[in-house]
Amino acid sequence: MRKPFSFTVTSVSFVLLHLACLTAIWLAFSWKLVALCLALYLVRMFAVTAGYHRYFSHRTYKLGRVPQFVLAFVAQTSAQKGVLWWAAHHRHHHRFSDTPQDLHSPVTDGFWWSHMGWILSDEHDRYDTRSIEDFSRYPELRFLDAYHWLCPWLLGTATFAFGAWTGLGAWESLVWGFVISTVLLWHGTFCINSLTHVWGTRRFDTSDQSRNNFILALITLGEGWHNNHHHYQASCRQGIRWWEFDPTYYTLKVLSWLRLVRDIRPFPASAMVPARKP
Repeated sequence: MRKPFSFTVTSVSFVLLHLACLTAIWLAFSWKLVALCLALYLVRMFAVTAGYHRYFSHRTYKLGRVPQFVLAFVAQTSAQKGVLWWAAHHRHHHRFSDTPQDLHSPVTDGFWWSHMGWILSDEHDRYDTRSIEDFSRYPELRFLDAYHWLCPWLLGTATFAFGAWTGLGAWESLVWGFVISTVLLWHGTFCINSLTHVWGTRRFDTSDQSRNNFILALITLGEGWHNNHHHYQASCRQGIRWWEFDPTYYTLKVLSWLRLVRDIRPFPASAMVPARKP
């Protein structure tokens, strides 16, 4: 029996930030604010997909210690808890995907629990430290994980100051640049947990119900190719066909040319088994 929604700092903050989006109705509007919202959404979505997911959860490429810290910091501005917490829970998800032990399966627990109920409940505040020992050995990552709230607070303060300095408006920049973009980022990320196990196509006959979905790939910079990912988790590339849009992988490839990223793990030809028969 899943523990229901509980009043915690996380859940209350979640509700308040959604309500804060409504304040945009009473604030001045400009397309520059929309551009700021989109820019911070894209930068942070990349940090979540390339950082939380493909790097810290699956180690599909390598980074130096400084860029590793920067990526973790930017990912944590998404207000999706700490880097070690996120990666440890995601590794657990892959071990038990779509079984009763899965923390957020829409197959076993329904849409709302898998989309956001599991993260709002205090049932999963802790994580198995043994599953993330490869990264928990870094004291700077342990610090970020312990004080994960610090990163979004700093970003919120920065957007407020940016708006005051540029003339866009302090409160306007805070609401559009931080509040609205964060809420959109939450639901974009959460859709991978909730929708990519029930909506889309299955190229590979995996043991779970993971699916590929072009629309969700657009929203999440390539994470929508979920069936590909569950079939071969070690690959940095999730959009394995030329038409499978995967900008997270493209960006990492460019960064590898600049020697900021190295040892990108490919999707091998041996993993390209025949498509699943209907």
